[in-house]
Amino acid sequence: MGLLALTASAAIRRGPGPISAGAPSHGPLDHRHLAIIINAADPLSETIGRTYQAARLIPPAQVIRVRFPPRAAELSPAVFLGIKRTVDRQTPDHVQVYALAWAAPYRVGCQSITSAFTFGLDPRFCALGCRTTALSPLFARGDVRRPWDQLGVRPSMMLAANSPEMARRFIQQGVASDGTAPPGTAYLLSTGDPRRNTRAVGYDRVVAAMGSRFRVRVLHSDALVGAQDVMAYFTGLAFPVGIRTNRYRPGAVADHLTSLGGQLTDSPQMSALRWLEAGATGSYGTVVEPCNFPAKFSDPGLLLTYYRRGDTLIESYWRSVAMPGQGVFVGEPLARPWPVSEALSPADAVGARPRRAR
Repeated sequence: MGLLALTASAAIRRGPGPISAGAPSHGPLDHRHLAIIINAADPLSETIGRTYQAARLIPPAQVIRVRFPPRAAELSPAVFLGIKRTVDRQTPDHVQVYALAWAAPYRVGCQSITSAFTFGLDPRFCALGCRTTALSPLFARGDVRRPWDQLGVRPSMMLAANSPEMARRFIQQGVASDGTAPPGTAYLLSTGDPRRNTRAVGYDRVVAAMGSRFRVRVLHSDALVGAQDVMAYFTGLAFPVGIRTNRYRPGAVADHLTSLGGQLTDSPQMSALRWLEAGATGSYGTVVEPCNFPAKFSDPGLLLTYYRRGDTLIESYWRSVAMPGQGVFVGEPLARPWPVSEALSPADAVGARPRRAR
């Protein structure tokens, strides 16, 4: 069975929500399709949520408040289920994606909190030890413009910040990126860490796919230092050094393949939040040990292909991870650096077949 057939068969079978007159059913995803979820027990969450609502003009009916103990790394499944019922009940039918206004909790049981809000609690998206998980129904699906209407799932991204200033900064970066068609460079680092360098085998495909449309540089190095035009930065290290020496253009994406980068507030490795602090607009990291399966991390070719055609950050990142059940997406969901272009068929996307790490 081909990947796209597998992906389709792995879709969550809850059925799509009804199409509402509250937002257009065609055209690009935008602020009319996003709901913000705020933890009303956390003043920082309130500040982040209100900042984002104002920046993106999110309608008041699409701001949902729940309550749970703030700043804890993990929610229990029982507490999460109560929160999810509240969110489901208050979400307008036309909403397609969620923005979660906190950095912690980032985990629910064995799942990341973004996969829990997207798929619900589902053991198929968990793994004990070096095992694969269920495929995301959104992976490499450039034809899915309305994920709730078409697949019955709402992709989630964390508006993750450790201070109001940090939140304002990366939110402003996302808004400022819209439609700018930035001329920056994607840096793909092939490092000396063999356990975490598993994505490097696909870098040549990324270069070939982007062609003259976007500048891609493959560097055999453990660090990128002093670059002034970073639009994307992908590496495989537990502790990338020098990331603050670079200049990240508005809308930039950056992530590192390592075990616990998604433990945003207490990771023993580098947290994905460090990328946002350095100037990136979006990142990704895993919250429990994923082993070094490339399919559990972003595929740079897919991410850049969809981002470059004019998809939002949340769409592009979710389309690029085959097995996102153990990982969190962080950043400004509606950032759209490139104007919307022609539709991309799944067959055109580079790197669409998950590979097991050898």
